[in-house]
Amino acid sequence: MSIPVVDLARYDQQLAAKRERITQQFQRFGPPALEVFPSPPSHYRQRCEFRLWHEGDDLYYAMFEVDRDDPKHKRVIRLDDYPVASRRINELMPRLREVLLENDVLRRRLFQVEFLTTLSGEALVTLIYHRPLDGAWEEAARWLQQHLDIFVIGRSRKQRLVLERDHVWERLEVEGRTFHYQQVENSFTQPNAEINRAMLAWVRDVTRGSQAGDLVELYCGNGNFTVALAENFRHVLATEISRTSVASAQQNLAANAIDNAVVGRMSAEEFSAALKGEKGGRRVTEMTLEAYDFSTVLVDPPRAGLDEASCRQLSEYSRVVYISCNPDTLERNLETLSRTHRVARFALFDQFPWTHHCECGVLLERKDA
Repeated sequence: MSIPVVDLARYDQQLAAKRERITQQFQRFGPPALEVFPSPPSHYRQRCEFRLWHEGDDLYYAMFEVDRDDPKHKRVIRLDDYPVASRRINELMPRLREVLLENDVLRRRLFQVEFLTTLSGEALVTLIYHRPLDGAWEEAARWLQQHLDIFVIGRSRKQRLVLERDHVWERLEVEGRTFHYQQVENSFTQPNAEINRAMLAWVRDVTRGSQAGDLVELYCGNGNFTVALAENFRHVLATEISRTSVASAQQNLAANAIDNAVVGRMSAEEFSAALKGEKGGRRVTEMTLEAYDFSTVLVDPPRAGLDEASCRQLSEYSRVVYISCNPDTLERNLETLSRTHRVARFALFDQFPWTHHCECGVLLERKDA
């Protein structure tokens, strides 16, 4: 990997380069003007993981950088701070290191530290070891939890010790509304909270006025978009394959008092088969698909994008909202979707400044609608 170098004076320049690249890459689809949403140029990542590197009596946070001349060789990069990480993570990094230097019970055979934080300052720290964790570790970890005002989880092979909570609660202000999200340790959440707010506002905007129809959402994760979009539709049916994410999404619907959305555990491929009547079973029956009138589908797939069968299924909807973390697979999927749909809105979200990665949002509307 390449460790991002933060140069605040160059932020506009790097964002302009991304704007130009995305504009050129998707020009043949005839999109409207690209909507660009900048990130805070520093302290934007709410979750990070570091190796904990031991050198004699010293220890420090580390990442690895691949040598361009020798890809098999990785250089250890010492990190005393990390400007892309949230201010809360940067505040905790030296304080945690100081404790570890003085406490052999907590530092012994510790090899990785993971931080999960929120805009309001909640922090969960996972300490990962190459040794079993015992009562002495738990006693020391409970003191650490109180000392740093954090939640602590300990992990080792076949062990996961949750001292108090395995999650934090994020609160996001969007269009005058406050949305509450449970974010669980070792489960996917949007890393850039400010860009996530921008994405939530954008999907709400492009689907406004849809109360007469229903929304189906694929790859819903912890209900990030489900929660924010529920009031724009009559009903929402969201699907996700991860048990942890489904449970968290259901918690988030309850926390936000949303009663017109349901989350089902099913892969996108299984759901497509169910819609075509090619898959039955208890989970399909419980979804009562016949009760819905889907006017819009939202997809937020992994980096691999959608397979051809899923793209063909999406082509049957009047409106498609596609959130993509990989412009290359988005481009490939638009080759199929553009046969039936036109690009009505197109957005670039700078989720990961100082890297080549881009997050895109596309609103597609059927040409014959």
